[in-house]
Amino acid sequence: MTSSDAASLFSHAREWAAKDPDPTTAAELTELLQLAEEGSPAASQELADSFSGTLQFGTAGLRAALGAGPNRMNRVVVRRAAAGLADFLVDAVGEAAPGTRPRAVVGYDARHNSDIFAEETAAIFTAAGIETFLMPSALPTPLLAFAVRALDCDGGVMVTASHNPPQDNGYKVYLGRHAVEGSGRGAQIVAPHDARIAARIDAVGALESITLAADGWTVLDPSVAAEYERATAALADAARFPSRDLRIVLTPMHGVGGETAVAVLNAAGFADVTLVAEQAEPDPDFPTVNFPNPEEPGALDLALETAARVEADIVLANDPDADRVAVAAKDPDTGAWRMLRGDEVGALLGAHIVARLTAGSDETTSAVEAASDEGAGVFANSIVSSRLLSRIAAAAGYAHEETLTGFKWISRVPGLVYGYEEALGYCVAPELVRDKDGISAAVLIAEMAAAAKADRKTIFDTLDELYLQHGLHASDQLSIRVADLGLLDAMMNRLRVSPPDSFGSSAVETFVDLAEGSEHLPPTDGLLYLTRDETRVIIRPSGTEPKLKCYLEVILPVESAAELPEARQTARTALDNVLDDVREALGL
Repeated sequence: MTSSDAASLFSHAREWAAKDPDPTTAAELTELLQLAEEGSPAASQELADSFSGTLQFGTAGLRAALGAGPNRMNRVVVRRAAAGLADFLVDAVGEAAPGTRPRAVVGYDARHNSDIFAEETAAIFTAAGIETFLMPSALPTPLLAFAVRALDCDGGVMVTASHNPPQDNGYKVYLGRHAVEGSGRGAQIVAPHDARIAARIDAVGALESITLAADGWTVLDPSVAAEYERATAALADAARFPSRDLRIVLTPMHGVGGETAVAVLNAAGFADVTLVAEQAEPDPDFPTVNFPNPEEPGALDLALETAARVEADIVLANDPDADRVAVAAKDPDTGAWRMLRGDEVGALLGAHIVARLTAGSDETTSAVEAASDEGAGVFANSIVSSRLLSRIAAAAGYAHEETLTGFKWISRVPGLVYGYEEALGYCVAPELVRDKDGISAAVLIAEMAAAAKADRKTIFDTLDELYLQHGLHASDQLSIRVADLGLLDAMMNRLRVSPPDSFGSSAVETFVDLAEGSEHLPPTDGLLYLTRDETRVIIRPSGTEPKLKCYLEVILPVESAAELPEARQTARTALDNVLDDVREALGL
């Protein structure tokens, strides 16, 4: 950094600190600035990164580390985002329904500053003339998504960083009613709405020009949570699947889902639920986990210890905002507890929902009727998820669609009855929540596991039955974290210039550059390879982290249960060979 660059940076930081409405971040910035001016390399680097650009608003909304500066999550950035979103909503509703007052609901989790960001958003929306509802307390993301539809709102904001580290926060946006059409109502934003909202944010004037109302918004009473709990608990089909003999261990991972999840499970008839005591209460510092993501190694250790102590049948783990759920159970082959892969749970839920639809329960019948307004009942999953769900749906006579990664796409499938993605996201009741929902999914997982137990089976036995019918589907992932985002482009370009001709000794027969798009999928940065033996490899940059993600799947036909152990070993060897070939193709 040149002396002139440093002087400009220091000047910008001083201006920010002087206008920052948050005394905490202003003080932190002042201290950081002093250290940088004294020559601290670490402080200079942090300062430069905080002011290196403006945090970009996209289909994931906003998400970044907390702190001062335009490239961080703070009250200045949130005020500007709220003002731009308010402007967008007012114009969108004005065009779609002239004379109609826009409506919006704002929710928040228990992370640092979530409540402050939510209340200031409500104040800005109200000042802009929007009828605004603020959730009554820190609650799960699915409850906010439910409220967007239940309150017939045009927009919704959830202040959360989901399963990110404790230093982060975020701003997730939903559109409804007059702001978006069709199956997208109540779902997260997608293009072109993200770009239009971003343009409105960019057009916001000086910070002091943003008006915050002193009052005028409605703080919702707890009945909105009670209504969600009632509707979600009612998903349980006691007539078709009456067993509730299931001992559950549940962890909310220091997040906001514990109280709601327990209430819903109890109301659905599952009375034997043990919370992981050390992780039961919301704590924005997530003290017992290195990373508050159920997929991360070690994240479920306390839950598994609790399960062993109370002799549980199943472990359910929500991420901190409870829009995802992980499942663990004791594997009968090894006698050890293990977490199921997202694809395994996705297939099990898909098969269970097919069984519910076939049985014609009141709740599932109403779901199909709701879906029929947009087309026949459809099952869906992201393109990087397993192909097993498509076979389950086809065998039952249901349509299936693949979408781009992310529930902003899955939730928009017309006629959706069930959708999932391999990253532990499941939408089992799109008529209630047009997004992934770790609590409603937990109800059906519990129902499925209890039904298996009543038949003297485990969920692993149920999974094996699916493999015998549709083939053993085995998957794995490789994530490559990089320090320089430019390396992601370099690796993708390498693959485009010199595409591999085989994976695992099976020739590549189909190569698709997903960036070119198709009649079924919008363009996205990714590469898909399908080999002669049906091995599939998909490689794509992460949309939220500096990672290259590689998704692998092999399919093996299995004729009998006796063949399954050998088939699993064969599949594991095949996946390892494909992993080696992927690393070689990437030059690792």
